[in-house]
Formats: sequence, C-alpha cells, structure tokens
Amino acid sequence: MAGQSYDGKVVVLTGANGAIGMAAAKLMAERGAQIFAVDMPGTDWAAFRDAVGHENKVATTEADVTREADVKAYVDAAVDRFGTIDVFFNNAGIEGKYQTIDELDIENLEKVLAVNVKGVAMGMKYVLPVMYKAGSGAIVNMSSVAGLGGSPGLLPYITSKHAVIGMTRTAALEAGPKGIRVNCVNPGPIESRMMDSINTGQGDKTSAHEATASSIAMGRYGTPEEVAGIMAFLGSDDAGYCNGGFYTVDGGLTAA
Repeated sequence: MAGQSYDGKVVVLTGANGAIGMAAAKLMAERGAQIFAVDMPGTDWAAFRDAVGHENKVATTEADVTREADVKAYVDAAVDRFGTIDVFFNNAGIEGKYQTIDELDIENLEKVLAVNVKGVAMGMKYVLPVMYKAGSGAIVNMSSVAGLGGSPGLLPYITSKHAVIGMTRTAALEAGPKGIRVNCVNPGPIESRMMDSINTGQGDKTSAHEATASSIAMGRYGTPEEVAGIMAFLGSDDAGYCNGGFYTVDGGLTAA
C-alpha cells in the first residue's frame, strides 16, 4: 500500500486530533493531499500541528458533529477553502462509559449514538452532494471490531459501530452508481487514549491491556499508523473497485 499518491486531492477528516486522525492526516499530507481537519469545539491543535506538519497543506476547524448546522458548516468551509472534497474520512467517535446493561446511563447511550451514528450519517448527508457534483469521490467511515461482535460493558459503543457498518453498506448502494465509493475500517485494539479508557473500564489498565494483547494472534496492539495505512488505501484510486466493504485492522483478533 505504500506510495499511493494524493497529489491534488482534497481530504476532509473528522476526529482529526485523535491518535488515528493525526496519523491519517500526516500520511495524507505526506502523499500530497490538502487536508481539512475537523475536531470538537475547544480543541487544542498544538499537538496536531506538531505531529502532522505540512502547514501549507492543512487547514483546521472546529465543529460538534452531533449538530447538523455544524456539520453543514464544516463541509461548506472545506469547499470554500479547497473547491471540492475528493476523500472524506468520517473518523470522529467516542467510546462512552464502561457500564453493564443493568447500570446503563441512558444519557451516555444517547451521547455515544449522537457522535458515532448521527455524526457519521450527517457527515455523509452533506459530503455526498459535493461528490455527486464532481461525479467521483471516496468515503471511509470508522467502525471497529466492536461492530462485528459483542463485548460486556460497552453496549452504546458496540451498538454504534454495528450501525456504522449498516450505514456504510447502504451508502455504498446509493452512491456507487454515481461514482462514489463508501467503505469502512474496523480497527481492533490500537495504542490510543480511547483504548486506554476502555482498558481502565475493564479493571486494572495494565492487566486488561496484557490480557487483550495475548488474545490477538500477533500478540500486540496495533498502531494508529497501521490504521491510517488502510484508510489511505481505501481513499485512493488503488481501491477503485472496493465499495460497501469493511476492513479489519486487528492483528488476527477476529480470525478465530
């Protein structure tokens, strides 16, 4: 997958200030893309700028992806800045609280679904017309191996990531005839703040990390850069016949 060119392409990336977002932005910028990076209001962009570099290729903005007006605004701003959107990495997401179903905080459920489901759906709602106008484009939604099975204590997150796969397949059927490809990525355990939070919810963070790593065929967590590599492939012309698929990046966790 090395070397796919993004020269001249405009990439919009939500959840840009997280570990995977930063890795993806850095990789796309290195390959020639112009990046329109989006994250929540109040984001401190210093770490992002240090990690990504390429300041002449990167613009940042803040938006609440659960608010339709904010989603429309970031899409409009990207088009105003760069003229179009060639690739959309629909990456923003949260894990929520670790709770068993009998302890479920409904407000937490609603918050996770708002970001991970509503935010993804609205992103596609406003990006797709831009791509339809151009007659081409690629959308990569962020799901998870959590969208392929269950896990105690994570009902809101599990539910949301199953939904992303369903939305991806539906969008692929609608958009494919118009020249747009829609796929999703399903990372397994990745070295990140989010995975640290999930491990902490499972008990002792270090023990949970070690137990999870030992259940993976490759014996380790993945890196944000490894996820970014699959995202880059799916957004590139090399994936020209990939549409409606989900792609695990999990070291063999779901192979058994």
